[in-house]
Amino acid sequence: MKRLTLLLFLVSTLSFAQQQPLKIFISVDMEGIGGIGSPKMTSGNGKDYGLGRQLMTDEVNAVVSAIFELGDAYILVNDSHGDMQNLLHTKLDPRVEYVQSNIKPLGMVQGLDDTFDAVIFIGYHTRAGTPNGFLAHTGSGSVKGLWINGKEVGEGGLNAHFAGALGVPVVLAAGDLAFTKQIQELFPVRTVSTKESIGSSAAKMTHPSKVHEMLKEQTKAAMQDLSNAKPIEVGEPTTLKMKFSSTTRADILMSIPEMKRIDGTTVEYIAKSMDAAYRLIRVMYKYISW
Repeated sequence: MKRLTLLLFLVSTLSFAQQQPLKIFISVDMEGIGGIGSPKMTSGNGKDYGLGRQLMTDEVNAVVSAIFELGDAYILVNDSHGDMQNLLHTKLDPRVEYVQSNIKPLGMVQGLDDTFDAVIFIGYHTRAGTPNGFLAHTGSGSVKGLWINGKEVGEGGLNAHFAGALGVPVVLAAGDLAFTKQIQELFPVRTVSTKESIGSSAAKMTHPSKVHEMLKEQTKAAMQDLSNAKPIEVGEPTTLKMKFSSTTRADILMSIPEMKRIDGTTVEYIAKSMDAAYRLIRVMYKYISW
């Protein structure tokens, strides 16, 4: 009788586990969205910004629809561009939840924790200084380089390290061709290339409908292969190094206890965790003037 009870308990537990919906976190930037080939399309007062918002929203919905075609899921979408009020959230799939505004301590990864099964990047771009990267930058124009534990990273690499420290894998990354190549140099991940940059401010683009098809295909493949996905390894404590365009910004940052000056424009700090490093990085490039 005890064995039967134990067997029923195990079967019930297994059945419950199998019924648990996936938790997927989507961070969506704008520069790497398909159909956006001009800097003005990514700016609130720029020509065709409204169209850029629609294209951005459509890509998220393409990924979301592919996830739900495979089964039930909890999906959290974080607007990760500029003022982080770009997605047309009334036109998002109503089954998702959505994080808006840039006044949030974790910026592009706000809401991500270790309960999620996977992370997806949409609309991403290359790090500062990348040749032939569409609108390449890292956080803001004041940053000329960012390194985590000795590895140079852009926003995608930084966010992947944050996810990795939580034990959550990035399973799909979409953006311009240079970005997809750059992110794959850091860790193996499925990618979708939405355009090929011509210099830094123009692009040869794939039609949005074809981008949506590729996104759906790669999203389904990533979800079906989730058991083999591995988070990027992150050492803790975490060493961050940032190079700025201004010596004055580095001067100001030296007021932070234990901050180390590497050269005129570069500082380094050893944070107790990746979470602490990420929060400090965001303060360093976003809320410090000069």
